[in-house]
Amino acid sequence: MQHDPKIIVALDFPTSAEVIRHAEQLEPSLCRVKVGFESFLHGGPALVDALMELGFEVFLDLKFHDIPNTVAKACAAAANLGVWMINLHAIGGTKMIAAAREAIDAEDHRPYLLAVTVLTSTDQSQHEATGFTNQVAEQVSILAANARQHGADGVVCSAMEAPQLRKEHTDDFLLVTPGIRPAGTDSNDQKRVVTPSQAIANGSSYLVIGRPITTADNPVEVLESIHVTLF
Repeated sequence: MQHDPKIIVALDFPTSAEVIRHAEQLEPSLCRVKVGFESFLHGGPALVDALMELGFEVFLDLKFHDIPNTVAKACAAAANLGVWMINLHAIGGTKMIAAAREAIDAEDHRPYLLAVTVLTSTDQSQHEATGFTNQVAEQVSILAANARQHGADGVVCSAMEAPQLRKEHTDDFLLVTPGIRPAGTDSNDQKRVVTPSQAIANGSSYLVIGRPITTADNPVEVLESIHVTLF
């Protein structure tokens, strides 16, 4: 059994019933699961509890971004849910990240704290349209360095930026990479995508994969086939 599964399955569905139904088709020894805005707003803490009762470790993907005090309180509340991992937006600033770190450290349960760098749906033209003049990769590097310095356990980034970040940071700094698509599958709304094996080779710690697994006729079979390419 893989004790530290590298795949995080994104359970992005509009109802708790659908989230649980899809989770029941997975295997906790092969993956963790991610709960985002839509699912959490429908199911709340009870949904997180239900997934953990099924044996899954949960990445609560709510991307907090607000004033430091507000984010700190939100992170403390998330920690109390018992989740495995939470995240916030790195662009929220170093004071916000530091406040989140301090709040989590004061709790009995300490989930991993990740900082989101640049969304994998953002390409260079979209990056520039928001007012940035540097390259996406440069912005990711800056945000990751700030995040680590102020207490983040890792970042959410594209696997395309993982090689550079892995050169800049030691292996204990987590690189969680969405936009992972097995060869031959649709990239959907993601712009900066790579295959699972490429992502691991690039230095990714964990891979977020959604539709290629959740829409499959046999999700466990797909999970197992991806694992073959990783190990």
